[in-house]
Amino acid sequence: MHYQADGWGYYVAAGRCMGGGDPLERVARLAAESAVVVFSVSSCCMCHAVKRLFCGMGVNPTVYELDHDPRGKDIERALVRLLGTSTALPVVFIGGKLVGGMDRVMASHINGTLVPLLKDAGALWL
Repeated sequence: MHYQADGWGYYVAAGRCMGGGDPLERVARLAAESAVVVFSVSSCCMCHAVKRLFCGMGVNPTVYELDHDPRGKDIERALVRLLGTSTALPVVFIGGKLVGGMDRVMASHINGTLVPLLKDAGALWL
């Protein structure tokens, strides 16, 4: 697997990990590969905000920019089904478990449950 590090965390090269198979199975597999996984679209302001939140906390998420992958729309549709909402992105997994979209991440941050989740997943060592 090819990762490219930058200021937001680790971006996976387009098409490298989104191989064949059921999109929901791919989501589960990708979500389990790193402590924090963000499915994102590069032009989305909420995606930008969630990546900025994690980086500001010292967490380096693995980011899948779906608009840079030829099979990204399939993954996005799978995430919509998984969340049961009309808009899916960003979608965050911590420790392989679905946290949800920006609203759930921010609610967890505000109510104090985000940091323990990140610590348990090994993404934060404070």
